[in-house]
Amino acid sequence: MTDSNETIVEDKPVKLSARDKAAVTNREAWSIIDAEASARDTKTEKLRALRLEREKAELSEPKPAPARRRAAKK
Repeated sequence: MTDSNETIVEDKPVKLSARDKAAVTNREAWSIIDAEASARDTKTEKLRALRLEREKAELSEPKPAPARRRAAKK
């Protein structure tokens, strides 16, 4: 009978202290922040590469001369 009581006691969740809860929350928050920063840096690098590629393509092709405006009638 003691075996069944021990298993019931083991099934109860362990109560964490306020300090332990704060530490868990802090660790999880920082992992989310780090993941977001990593994703932002990846996106920034990708956009920078696309922008540089577009600028390079724009510089290589000559721009057409702007259309001349007609003189106003007097």
